[in-house]
Amino acid sequence: MRYLHLTSPPEAVEELKKVGADLRGIEAMAPKMINANILIEDVECRVANIMKQEMLAIGGDAAVAGGSVGCSIDRTDAIIIGTTKQIKRFADKISSQPFGLRRTGDDIRKLFEDMSRDSFTLRTPMREISIGDRTLIMGTINVTPDSFSDGGLFSNAGEAVDHGVQMAEDGADILDVGGESSRPGSLPVSSEEELNRVIPVVEGLIKRVSVPISIDTTKADVARTAVESGAEIINDISAMRFDERMPEVAANCGTPVILMHMRGVPENMQEGDLTYQSLRGEIIEFLRNRIDRALASGIDIGNIIIDPGIGFGKTAEDNVKLLKYLREFKALGKPILVGTSRKAFLGKITGEEVPGMRTSGTAATITAAIMNGANIVRVHDVKIMKQAAKTADAIVGGYSARVSE
Repeated sequence: MRYLHLTSPPEAVEELKKVGADLRGIEAMAPKMINANILIEDVECRVANIMKQEMLAIGGDAAVAGGSVGCSIDRTDAIIIGTTKQIKRFADKISSQPFGLRRTGDDIRKLFEDMSRDSFTLRTPMREISIGDRTLIMGTINVTPDSFSDGGLFSNAGEAVDHGVQMAEDGADILDVGGESSRPGSLPVSSEEELNRVIPVVEGLIKRVSVPISIDTTKADVARTAVESGAEIINDISAMRFDERMPEVAANCGTPVILMHMRGVPENMQEGDLTYQSLRGEIIEFLRNRIDRALASGIDIGNIIIDPGIGFGKTAEDNVKLLKYLREFKALGKPILVGTSRKAFLGKITGEEVPGMRTSGTAATITAAIMNGANIVRVHDVKIMKQAAKTADAIVGGYSARVSE
């Protein structure tokens, strides 16, 4: 006898096939083998009571505040508890109920659809980028004198380009060029200075590598000029908040955009009270709002990548929790990028004060991120992290499917 730890319908199907279940039985039983818990926040008590009764009627349950049954309180959060099959049935049943429950049913069905997505296609001005078959490696090139890990290492464009070429040879799928440090306490630089740093590097890389170039900037004019010079992705750590022109520029450029969560600005993001009332909930809601803003500006729905912003306005404990529960961000239905490379919270865990010596800690977090749903990892040490990613991909996707790549 043994316990089966199943986290997805394909895993359930595989186990059912092993016992020789017929195809019709597999179709019926697989959804019953996967448990799910869905948090629905701030609902009226009369609605919460309907939810609870409907779930109980089909063998599931709903957790609500104690005072909601007698409506001694006005509103409550609710956790819908059951198998995926039960909750999908619940979504269908409440779609005929009043009080906005039809919309709730639609949202639940959309949530399951987004959570099950494992492949995406980005369309840049030059190519299509497939995401999902394996984890993509984004190599970071900081053309700055003050980045936390490698600031000042590339004092001229030629050295930065050579470094990028080596990253591509080591297996980088994307090269991310940045000209303004975002380390805690860093100050912004002018657009002119940033352009002087990054454009020669972008132009140099275009001539020597075949992988797409990403421009790491919060400034619309830097993004536009970089794309005109050959960059294909815009990586904006402010999620297009720092420059009101960025959404329009990104839409007009037709590039994928990376939207990252951050509280405050790099200069002060690690100061003051870093407490979140609901860490994952607040970040997911922030990213959902920024996705809506991007879509309203004309950015293609398939060209948005999300980044929870590890190390940006979070404690070390927060960063670890985001990695542990990263799969919750799949609810947004977008590719997930994670950047943990050499960051300070790794030093707090391992005791290693020198950023460049945090390779082992980085590899551990990269593995955890991939196993919990990351599609792209942003790293400094491409060759080592490529190996870590391949190993994690083999665990997640099955060794036999990965070893032949």
